Amino acid sequence: MARFWLVLALTAVGFPQSRPAVTPEITTSSLPANLPVERIGANDLLSVAVYDAPEFSRTLRVDPDGAIRLPMLRQRIRAGGLFPAELESSIAQALQNEGLIVDPVVTVTIIEYHSRPISVAGAVRRPVTFQAAGPVTLLEAIARAEGLSADAGSEILVTRPAAPDSTGQTRPPLVQRIPVKGLIDAADPELNLRLAGGEEIRVPEVGRVFVVGNVRKPGAYRLHDETETSVLKVLALSEGLAPFAGKQAYIYRREGGAGSKHEIPIELRRILERKAPDVPLQANDILYVPDNTNRRVALHALERMVLFGSTAGATALIFR
Repeated sequence: MARFWLVLALTAVGFPQSRPAVTPEITTSSLPANLPVERIGANDLLSVAVYDAPEFSRTLRVDPDGAIRLPMLRQRIRAGGLFPAELESSIAQALQNEGLIVDPVVTVTIIEYHSRPISVAGAVRRPVTFQAAGPVTLLEAIARAEGLSADAGSEILVTRPAAPDSTGQTRPPLVQRIPVKGLIDAADPELNLRLAGGEEIRVPEVGRVFVVGNVRKPGAYRLHDETETSVLKVLALSEGLAPFAGKQAYIYRREGGAGSKHEIPIELRRILERKAPDVPLQANDILYVPDNTNRRVALHALERMVLFGSTAGATALIFR
């Protein structure tokens, strides 16, 4: 028994028990930044590291005017519009000019972008605003909004931020109209714009034409192709005319100021008989098909006469 315990003790000494390795704690600051290098803008979050000078190394956010401030530096340093390497040179020069460090080695890393918002709104499945960390295409921005909704129109409006020209004057924002068919159906690469941040993407809803009056199915109908929308096409969507529809119809169209509408009479019966050309319609037009009152009254009188004749005949038979 003593020999057993001796062997067990020698085994423990010769083969020490293995312990799990201690994993060092990983913090957010220790992770390398994988963001693409872009120009620094207002509200971006930066990491400034000065070699062998921890009093200058810190995480800071760019001020709204595009400047940053480091401790013990009398002047603020301009960061907006610079690349990280250019800001490194500016910080090193400032530390050297004020006699704080003889030959500073500075590293600047962008942790978060907050100066490149791209907003996607309108007829999309999920309106969204995100930061453009690197080049983004128009299709990628729409994909972030989960695509176009069923109410999307035929155009996409892309508004780029105003930028100063060569004389220093600020130009008005540039608005580009991108056709949906060319971008998505035809996959035209020239229409897939490259976005750098600051753009606003708006997808207007599709236009509608309203049909009221003596049609079988009154309502509002979408204009997916405004260039091909006409009276005959809208009548087909509304399942045709109802009984007692008049020979003439009217189009109410908004003209200029809010609330003012222009009445356009059309010869509906002649259009249906192909004796007059079809009339194109625009978004928000109201097609009104009135009632043929004279025809309705005449038919109602005829029905009363027939009913009266049938009743008189039945009465005569009874009295016989």
